[in-house]
Amino acid sequence: MLFHYTLMPSPVGQLTLVARDGKLNAILWEKDRPNRVRLGDLHEANDSPVLLETQRQLKEYFAGTRNHFELELDFTGTDFQKQVWQALLTIPFGETRSYSDIARQIGNPKAVRAVGAANGRNPISIIAPCHRVIGASGELTGFAGGLEAKQYLLALEGTGQARWAF
Repeated sequence: MLFHYTLMPSPVGQLTLVARDGKLNAILWEKDRPNRVRLGDLHEANDSPVLLETQRQLKEYFAGTRNHFELELDFTGTDFQKQVWQALLTIPFGETRSYSDIARQIGNPKAVRAVGAANGRNPISIIAPCHRVIGASGELTGFAGGLEAKQYLLALEGTGQARWAF
């Protein structure tokens, strides 16, 4: 499989945007752990239309002028993971859910830990807002981009205080 990528600076570090067949396949963190998201060969493509559009929408998001994304997504994972990631897409901007909320939403209330594991492997961070999933007591829990990035994204969505200009 051939994947195209481009790099994008952001207030939460450099992001690697990855696409395949005209759809967004991944957003990787600057200090992402190797193999968190399994991809094939990556080839740089700074002129890819889907990657350019992803950059445009992310810039608007970080500038505080966009609260939802309109991109074709291509999740690569197990059926269970895809179910969890689709549930992430239903969490409204500025709101949070717990892992148990997501487990109940997908009809598997006992799968809280499995939901957490799937959330941790979400390949399309920010767009599929895994940062909006928090612990049952309201605490911030693990995040592939780091807790500081998670806190930043939640502040951006909740208070409008965090703005970034390009």
